[in-house]
Amino acid sequence: MLGCRIPTSRRSDAVTLTQGTNPICFRHRKPSQAPYLSSIKPHQQSMAEPSHSTQRSPPKKKRKLTANQTHTSKKPRSRRNSKDVDEHRNWVYSTTPDCASCFRDKFVFVSYNILGVENASKHNDLYVNVIPKFLKWEYRRRVIRKEIGRYSPSIMCFQEVDRFDDLNRMLHRDGFRGVYQARTGEALDGCAIFWKDELFSLVHEDNIEFKRFGLRDNVAQFCVLKLKGNQKHIDDVENLKAKASRNVLVGNIHVLFNPSRGDIKLGQVRLFLAKAHKLSQKWGNIPAILGGDLNSMPQSGIYQFIASSELNIQHHERKRISGQICPMDYSRFGSQSNYPSRWSREELRLATGTEESTYLRHNLKLSSAYHGIPASRLTRDSDGEPLVTSYHSKFMGTVDYIWHTDDLVPVKVLETLPPENLKKTRGLPSKIWGSDHLALVCELAFADDSCRS
Repeated sequence: MLGCRIPTSRRSDAVTLTQGTNPICFRHRKPSQAPYLSSIKPHQQSMAEPSHSTQRSPPKKKRKLTANQTHTSKKPRSRRNSKDVDEHRNWVYSTTPDCASCFRDKFVFVSYNILGVENASKHNDLYVNVIPKFLKWEYRRRVIRKEIGRYSPSIMCFQEVDRFDDLNRMLHRDGFRGVYQARTGEALDGCAIFWKDELFSLVHEDNIEFKRFGLRDNVAQFCVLKLKGNQKHIDDVENLKAKASRNVLVGNIHVLFNPSRGDIKLGQVRLFLAKAHKLSQKWGNIPAILGGDLNSMPQSGIYQFIASSELNIQHHERKRISGQICPMDYSRFGSQSNYPSRWSREELRLATGTEESTYLRHNLKLSSAYHGIPASRLTRDSDGEPLVTSYHSKFMGTVDYIWHTDDLVPVKVLETLPPENLKKTRGLPSKIWGSDHLALVCELAFADDSCRS
C-alpha cells in the first residue's frame, strides 16, 4: 500500500510516495487502446532536423532519425540495458485521418518545468538518490537543450526558470526568441515562453501577477503569436493567405504548490482562464493553447473545472481540491465529513472572486492534448492523462498539462515513461533527463471551420 502525507519541504507539502508507483488517491485505471507508436531515443535526433513525419525502410547501416520520424514494424535490435531503460519515449499518433485540406498548418508545442536551480540546491532532500552531477545546472542545461532539440519544437512554455539569460542565449543559437515573467516576492524563478523565429512572430505579450489579487507570488504569462507566411512548401496562394492570418494565443502558468491552499490554487486558475478567454476574444476569437504545472492531479476538482468549464466548490474540501492529499489521509487534517464542504468567506473570495458564490464557470472550451490521443495503460490513467509527469524522492504523479481550444487538433503526443521504468532511475533528474519533471510535447494543427466536428 501507499502512504500519503504532507512532507515539510518546498515541494514538500505534496503527496509522499513510500511504495508503489502512484498516490493511492488515483482512480482505478482501465486499459485504453493504444494507437500507432513511433520510437524516440535521445541519442538519435538533433534540433536541425525537420518536423515532418516520414516512413523509412529498415536500413543496412545504422541511421539517425529525427524525433518525428518513425520506425517500421520491424524494430531494430536494441542495445539498451536496465541502466538506461528510462531513455525510451514514443510518439503516439491520432487515429483521426489527416485531412490535408483541414490540417494545413502544424506546430510542435512543449510544456516543461525545468526545475529551478535554486529549488534544486535548497531542497536536496527531494533528490537524495540523484547523483550530484546530474543536479548541477551546467550539466542539466546541456541535457535539456539536447532533449528539446529532438522534438523539433515550434513553441515552448517553461516553468521554474531562474536562469533566463542563460537559457535565452542557449536557445537563441537554435533560432528561438523568448519572453520571461519573473515571480514577485523573494522567489527567483518564473515562467518563459519561446517560439521558433522562422515560424512565428510576437504580436502581443501580457501577464498576470497573482499577488495583485491576494493570491501569492505566482505568475502567468501570455503571448499572441502570428504564423509567418513566408515559409517553404506553401502549395498555393490560398494557403499563403491562410498562413498569414494564423494567430494563436499561448498561455503559460505555474500554480501555487501548497496542497492545503486549494482556494488560492483555484483562484489562480480562474484568473488564468478568464484572461486567456479575454485575449482570445480581443484578437479575433483566435485558437488558444495553454501549458503549465498546475500542481493538481487528474482526478481533482481543479482538473474538473478546466475540463468541464464549471465547478461547484461546495462539493470539494479546500485541502483536497487539488488531489494532492489523499482522501483516506485527510482525516489527519481535521475533517471527517464528505460534503457539503465549509469554505470561509475569505476562502470563497480567493477561490471564486466573491464571498457569496460557490459556483465557478469559465468560457473556454478546452481539451487535454494527451486525453485526445489514447495510449497504453502502462503510461496513462483512466482519464487518458499520463500516469507520471514528475518524480522525485517524495512524489510520483501527474501535475503538468497541455490544454487547447477546439480550433486546434492534436496530431500526435510524446508519451511519458511507464512508472516502472522511472522507478529504476530512483528519481529525477538523471543522466538523460534534465529535470524532475518530464516534458509534455504535442503536435497540433490549425483546424479550418469546415473541418471541425
